[in-house]
Amino acid sequence: MTHITGFFHGGITVKDMDTALAFYRDGLQLEVAFDVINGADYLRNVLALPFSEIRIVYLKIPNSGFVELLEYRGLERRLAAAPPSDYGAGHLCLYVDDIDALVARMHGLGYKTRSAHAVDIVAGPNIGAKVVYLIDPDGYHVELFQKPNKS
Repeated sequence: MTHITGFFHGGITVKDMDTALAFYRDGLQLEVAFDVINGADYLRNVLALPFSEIRIVYLKIPNSGFVELLEYRGLERRLAAAPPSDYGAGHLCLYVDDIDALVARMHGLGYKTRSAHAVDIVAGPNIGAKVVYLIDPDGYHVELFQKPNKS
């Protein structure tokens, strides 16, 4: 029997890498682990897509894995952003230590959130935590989650 042994990365396809890096690297302050252009045949085989190359950037999530940003080149691309309620939609959730400060920072940089501010969780297993959904430049949702204060 095989078992999941850990988490490596979650991938997000972006329209423009430099615009995405302004959000993820500069706004959320995730550190770039590597930034490469890859046009290897094995990727075309794995993905079954006729792209010319992919710009791939890995951003380190502290104490965890990576966010992988992918900018496909040389083929038609379409917007896939959807509200969180649509099936097939996804989101990334990041732990943060000061959600209000980070939301204020991201709003100051011109990024939007689904709610006007971080929301207190008042019921369920995460009672006492705070949460907000950021919207990246391509419409992908990034949940910020601040754990409850343990007094």
